[in-house]
Amino acid sequence: MNIKNKKISILGAVRSGVAAAKLAKTLGAIPFVSDTASEEKLYVNLKILEHENIKFEINGHSENVFDADLIVTSPGVPSDSEVIKKASKNNIPVISEIEFASGFCKGKIVAITGTNGKTTTTSLTSFALKKTGNKVYTAGNIGLAFSEIALLANEDDYVVLEISSFQLDFVESFKPFISVLLNVTPDHLNRYENNFEKYKNSKAPITLQQTADEYFIYNNDDENIPLAAKESLATKYLFSTKNKVCCGTYFLNNNFIYSENQTEEYITTAEEVSLRGEHNYSNICAVITILKLLKIENEIIISALKEFPGVEHRLEFVRELDGVKYINDSKATNVDAVWYALQSFSEPINLILGGTDKGNDYNKIKNVVIENVKKIYAIGASAEKVFTFFSKFKPVIKVESFEECLLLARKEAVEGEIVLLSPACASFDMFNSYEHRGKVFKKLVRELD
Repeated sequence: MNIKNKKISILGAVRSGVAAAKLAKTLGAIPFVSDTASEEKLYVNLKILEHENIKFEINGHSENVFDADLIVTSPGVPSDSEVIKKASKNNIPVISEIEFASGFCKGKIVAITGTNGKTTTTSLTSFALKKTGNKVYTAGNIGLAFSEIALLANEDDYVVLEISSFQLDFVESFKPFISVLLNVTPDHLNRYENNFEKYKNSKAPITLQQTADEYFIYNNDDENIPLAAKESLATKYLFSTKNKVCCGTYFLNNNFIYSENQTEEYITTAEEVSLRGEHNYSNICAVITILKLLKIENEIIISALKEFPGVEHRLEFVRELDGVKYINDSKATNVDAVWYALQSFSEPINLILGGTDKGNDYNKIKNVVIENVKKIYAIGASAEKVFTFFSKFKPVIKVESFEECLLLARKEAVEGEIVLLSPACASFDMFNSYEHRGKVFKKLVRELD
């Protein structure tokens, strides 16, 4: 893509938008950044744009946005927003930041999406690839924005991308060497008109531009993998924790087995990997398949699976105090992630639940809550919804803050129990991000006495 002297409007002045603007400027284009947020919220990023002499506007999108040859949109901008609709009416091409960056990246791209497990799978893949001695860039929905590292990666380097459905909106020619679809369960339905089919199909673009020279890995256990993805031209590999697969990795009888060309290869056992739980065994199957397709030696794969320290804010042990374990699962921003969390412990759970609701259907975790949860602390904007649903069959108390919640849990939880933050909701009612929420939780837990 030759963008020299082209006018490029970038929607969104946060991480990916600023990175896209800097990339555009580096390549000789004329970037203009537009955001609806205030100076107070964007202060740090605006200082970066000022330093780079990149023009911008805040507090709304003006007509200046449409004086452009191309519009690059950030994942936070809904595809049905008025600014996107107007761009379409004006026949201005709109592409995502992922699409934009991919046009300038020479590295070997591994792109990973799915409702749950993206961060763990991306982080474990990067952790293993770093053991090869090659340069590895981890970017996208975690780490750096793709635009920030696109020009740095050479042909021998690996680029491992975590990609959300929002980032796949307005993808046209994005063609990773390996694409991965981990699972699809209801999430972000408020962004997709409460239409699960629309959300499912939002995952398909990760593979739709691939050819037989590239690989698409998907979960053979998940009936929600979109048909469009399964029908892509990519060479397909599968993974499963329930059945054997002909090409890919499966987990049966406590063993991870890689299958290809009608031969089966033992990799390792569940006891030899650092992650626990069937959801993590599924993620590991995906990672093994990625690494085998990249021709990584088994010795490196096994070592990485054994030594991987896990992901911050995903079932992260914080501390044990008077026999009570405190666990940070702030990254559990949907109901299915909470289901996995509640399945991961045999001890009675004191569950902290709530935040910005995304159309949650709590019936999905009703039975596991009845079985595994002792008490629920309902917090945030959805506290009333949590209380109304769960108080019929479990003790639920509404709390105003983490401080109040943890002081109560400190008094009420007894030895052998768990206090688990696994909110099933976004964080934006009280925090800047799930990371911010998790860090506040950990800080307060460490201050308990």
